Amino acid sequence: MNIELKGVVFEDFVNYKKPSMYLAFPKCDFKCDRECGRAVCQNSQLANSENISVNIQRLVEKYLKGDIAKAVVCGGLEPLDSFEQLYAFIKYFRVFKDDDIVIYTGYTEEEAKRKIGPLKKYNNIIIKFGRFIPNQPSHYDEVLGVKLASPNQYGKKI
Repeated sequence: MNIELKGVVFEDFVNYKKPSMYLAFPKCDFKCDRECGRAVCQNSQLANSENISVNIQRLVEKYLKGDIAKAVVCGGLEPLDSFEQLYAFIKYFRVFKDDDIVIYTGYTEEEAKRKIGPLKKYNNIIIKFGRFIPNQPSHYDEVLGVKLASPNQYGKKI
């Protein structure tokens, strides 16, 4: 099965406390921009890049053969807006590995509750909740082990 992505980084060291494979998902309804009344998206350049079709089996094989990545970070635009593809990846990945899977979402925890329900059956799923709000102080998140751009954003293991 193939999934649509904006890109893949096989060795990422900025989005999680562990070296990760980073998957950039291709959809977003730009709720951060709408709520701010102007373009504030940190990933707007990514939105203009072309989608690529990636075979899940080959993606997982490459992860398993690698020596560096110890987690998968799902980000890009908005992974929860591509939930069927996100879920297909997680379901296949879990056949082979129980490593952390981190999902960066701009949804609040309340907004995401319905969407993330099916993920609760899997171990080691961590979600970064909260929209980007410009001109706010960044803060260090203990769960993710990285700085987040707005104080309303936080990581939580589900």
